[in-house]
Formats: sequence, C-alpha cells, structure tokens
Amino acid sequence: MSAAPKTRVPFTRRDAALLALAGGGAALFLWRAGSGPAGGWSWSAILSFFVRRDEAGGGPLPGILLEGLRTTLALSAWSMVLALVLGAAVGLLAARPQGGARPRLLRRLCAGSFVELLRNTPPLVLAFLFYFFVGDQLLAALGVEEAARALPRGGQRLLAALAAPPARLVAFASAVLTLALYEAAYIAEIVRAGVESVERGQWEAAYALGLSPRQRLARVILPQALRRSVPALAGQFISTVKDSSIVSVISIPELTFQAMEIMAGTQRTYEIWLTVFACYLLLCLALSLASRRLERRLSAGGRR
Repeated sequence: MSAAPKTRVPFTRRDAALLALAGGGAALFLWRAGSGPAGGWSWSAILSFFVRRDEAGGGPLPGILLEGLRTTLALSAWSMVLALVLGAAVGLLAARPQGGARPRLLRRLCAGSFVELLRNTPPLVLAFLFYFFVGDQLLAALGVEEAARALPRGGQRLLAALAAPPARLVAFASAVLTLALYEAAYIAEIVRAGVESVERGQWEAAYALGLSPRQRLARVILPQALRRSVPALAGQFISTVKDSSIVSVISIPELTFQAMEIMAGTQRTYEIWLTVFACYLLLCLALSLASRRLERRLSAGGRR
C-alpha cells in the first residue's frame, strides 16, 4: 500500500507579515537590551562561567553555570525516576478496569488523597516543608550526611557526580523528594487514565487466555496504556525539568540559583537570563524530540 502524498502548505502574505513582525520584535528587543544602562553585551564574561581555567596550571574546569546545569540534570533525572515509580503505583491503585469492579474504598481513598493533596499544593510550599521538616528533622536524624562523609574518597566523588557532595546531600534529597511527589501526583492520573482507556474486550481476551491478573496487566494492558500515555508522560518529564528551578529557594545550586548568584555579582541581566533560557530550551527540546521518536516506535510496534 503506497503512502499518501504529502500536502504542501502554502506560504501566504499573512505568514510573511507575521514572520517579519516577529523578526522585527526580536531585533528591537536585542537592540534595546544591548544599548541599556549595563553598557552593552559581554558574552565573553558569560562564557567564562561555563568553562574556567585551573589556577594550578591544569586543564579547563567546569564553571559555575556548567555545574548548575549538571545539578539540574541530576535533580531532574532522580525526580523523574522516583516520580514515575510512585506515580505508576498510585495510578494502578486508583484505576478501574473497563467492565471490572471498582477499586476498594481504602485504595481509592489513599490514591485520591495523595493526588488531590499534592496537586492542590503549590510546589514552592512543598519545597519549604520538605526542606525544613524532612531534611532538617528526618534525614538529619537518620545521619544521612554523616554516612556520606564516611564514604571513601572515590565514593564521595561518585556521589557528587550522580547527586550532590555530602555537605549538600540532605538539601538535594529534600529537593528530589519535593519534585518527585509533586510530579507523581500528575503521573498517577496519567497512568490511571491510560489503564482505563484500554477497551473492555482486551481485558476479556486476556482473561479468556487464562492469564493471571498480574500477567493480564503486565503483558496486555500496560503495553497498550503506555503507548497512549507517552505524550502526556513526556510533557510531565519536561515539566519536571522546568519545575526544578523552584528548589533554588532552598539554596540548591542548580542552573537558576547559579544564574541569580552571577547576576548579583556582575549585573549582566540580559546575558545571564538569555543564556539560562537557551539552556532550559535545549534540554526541553531534546526531551520532546526523544519522546516523539519513542512514540513513533511504539506506534509502529503496536501496528505489527
């Protein structure tokens, strides 16, 4: 079967006018920003915050902004993994199969309370709550920082590369927990909707094959629900990267926090925030492209 011919979208005068208007607005912004009271652009100063020279005579070292970008990536990655696991568990607890019995009251109450409590609480408030109560009380009582400091030097370097140095591990763990719980509330609803969207005939066919409830879910229902949930899950992962800037209020040295520190010292407002804007944009675009590729592969696999 031959593929349908692609429809060519015409480029009209209205499109040209809108493109010219957008280009003129961007040029005006750059001109006004470059001729502001700060004395014009100074990109060389910004580049020095990405890579710096070793004062001892060694090779180049990561600068403040690059370290902040690494922290943002680590924070987002750990939060995504934890949020996906927790959100999937809560979503499966709350899901009601097509034509199946309603989940038990306790399951629905626990899952619903988790989702509604976290979705209706500002993430900034959650960040302070987890930092002061979970970080200062629970994690400090468990001796997390002392255990990290007791690691050998190689273990401490690995910990710093994957998460944070021992001195900032408690604050980093509080930030990860804040983001993970907040995003898990949304992922739970995505998983629940994906499972409930699978047609009743699929459940009945799996039952007729003699599969156990766990096998039905793992081999028949979840693969279909995953294909339908990929766009929404990708959007939530992108939201996690953007929401990671919230934890700058508890002094996590991620990209936004480092940018504010540099701006306070250099007064290079436009250069700093345009650079941060570009970093977040590239991260989110990379996630968006990866999710689209995964969605196409899953869709192609489902049609076979």
